[in-house]
Amino acid sequence: MTSEYRPPERHHVEAHPTGKRLAILTLTALGVVYGDIGTSPLYALRECFKPEYGLAPTPENVYGILSLILWSLILVVSVKYIVFIMRADNRGEGGILAMLAMLLQQMTEKTWRRAALVALGLFGAALLYGDGMITPAMSVLSAMEGLIVVSDNFAPLVVPLSVVILVVLFLAQRVGTAGVGVIFGPVTFLWFTTIAVLGVLEVLREPQILFAVNPGYAARFVFTHGTAGFIVLGAVVLAVTGAEALYADMGHFGKRPIRLAWFGLVLPALVLNYFGQGALVLRDPAAAANPFFLLAPRFMLYPLIALATAAAIIASQAMISGAFSLTQQCIQLGYSPRMTITHTSAKEFGQIYIPEVNNALMVGCLLIVFGFRDSTSLGAAYGIAVTGTFVITTTIFTVITITRWQWPLWRALPFFLVFLLIDGAFLGASLLKLLHGGWVPLAVAIALFTMMTSWKRGREILRERLVDIALPLDTFLEDINRKPPTRVTGTAVFMTSESAGVPVVLLHHLKHNKVLHDTVILLSITTDEVPEVPRAERVRIEALGQGFFRVVARYGFMESADVKEVLQRCRDFGIAARPLETSYYLGREQLIPRPGPWKKDGLSMSYARKKLFAVMSRNARSATEYFQLPPNRVVELGTQMEF
Repeated sequence: MTSEYRPPERHHVEAHPTGKRLAILTLTALGVVYGDIGTSPLYALRECFKPEYGLAPTPENVYGILSLILWSLILVVSVKYIVFIMRADNRGEGGILAMLAMLLQQMTEKTWRRAALVALGLFGAALLYGDGMITPAMSVLSAMEGLIVVSDNFAPLVVPLSVVILVVLFLAQRVGTAGVGVIFGPVTFLWFTTIAVLGVLEVLREPQILFAVNPGYAARFVFTHGTAGFIVLGAVVLAVTGAEALYADMGHFGKRPIRLAWFGLVLPALVLNYFGQGALVLRDPAAAANPFFLLAPRFMLYPLIALATAAAIIASQAMISGAFSLTQQCIQLGYSPRMTITHTSAKEFGQIYIPEVNNALMVGCLLIVFGFRDSTSLGAAYGIAVTGTFVITTTIFTVITITRWQWPLWRALPFFLVFLLIDGAFLGASLLKLLHGGWVPLAVAIALFTMMTSWKRGREILRERLVDIALPLDTFLEDINRKPPTRVTGTAVFMTSESAGVPVVLLHHLKHNKVLHDTVILLSITTDEVPEVPRAERVRIEALGQGFFRVVARYGFMESADVKEVLQRCRDFGIAARPLETSYYLGREQLIPRPGPWKKDGLSMSYARKKLFAVMSRNARSATEYFQLPPNRVVELGTQMEF
């Protein structure tokens, strides 16, 4: 017996907004989507002329590097992400995990290819956390270093001021961005307008800089300088950091506003500013030390520093919010333990706060600031996280074009080879800086990847153990009918991860307490590999007889389960589930890893990873807190389990 459940659905951005609605979405997207890539002019061109590269700011080198930056913006952002990658939407949602989930819908059989793609996607997601630590540090440090352009006496203040700004930013996360989010778009619009004007003024002084539009200068630069020309790609890639945000935030704003903002303002503003910086270096080679702030007249430096700081904060906020959303997806898809998820806005879907993630990002970000102390040193660590994600996105997208869209090889292969060549060149150049800070995001990614895969594998093993010891439901109901236990008034909800068999917690309850409630609900909450489940398919209720009901609630990886709404649907169905007469029974396993690896039914896990899984399980947020159950109505029964 099934029935339809109609909870309120989250707001969907219309596919083809027009007029005022399009303008509002475009302005809002400016503040969220383009904060990271918008602050790249603070440091990208400057990093290309670092002394260790041995590239003097000669006209030929300036033309070559500017041409590399321009065509990176065109090919990587405009063509790859805007034209191609954004077509791979999972029911409107984007991001590497949404893309991975879309791929897994096609590859249902567990093969080595499927396992390899899952590992690749998870590692890409793990790299984004490293990016989330580095972006705030890089952006804020670069903005504060504008003070050094005013006077060298400000140099000792750069790190302390950056730390203060970052601490305030992370502490403010708990109140959400609903209040200040409305100013992100206008501030970012002002930022792009300002950097465009600064660039234009300098280009008018040295109009010959426009020759750098010719891609021949980029090719000549790379071939002429050989190894140095290849290594500098690790700095050029800083101009396209944040490109992944175009795809990840697609579900919040839609494709049209993101594309309109890019081609209408962001790309022209970035190009004009980079060319303005290049024109300044042509006129004054010494300006290569900090060409962005030297573009501005001296009387504008303080306002420009303030605006750059605001832009850096917005860029950091976008990365932090992205880390929260990514974590929620990991939890829903079963790659992370439960954490505290607080919705900070009653109106805006997706504005969440996860204190565990926020604290980890803050500590990591501050350690990076204290460890590197300036944006030039930090630039070496920035590229690997970004370029690694580029390569992974290209690979998974290509597989989607073949398996889901049925592209022929002659069509899919050129895309893969062209962009793998570009992304691979950026990644290779970034890997050369591994010992100079590049190891930081890589270490973070490896640690998180190990934790995510250990948690997923551990849950699979635990599920196998529970299935092995579970009693078939038919047998249990026959026993109840043959030897009826004492029934007490009220409703008992037994939450279980399995939608078959009898929950272990129910068997323990009956064994120890010798009673059952009049109404017993076996509630399973599952997550599908889609952003959200249609409300008509959300809840399935099956009457089992003798007062027992099987309830399965399905959610997407962008949704949060709401047990209260599920029970409301049960009441609509006619099940007695009054709040003050309902008790929730939860099982909490105490895991005891046995020495040696686990090997059974194709599942394997080393002893070290079993211990890691046990530690993660002990520190996971309880189901009571995660599902927001009334604490005074919850009974937890512990079970020791060896594995």
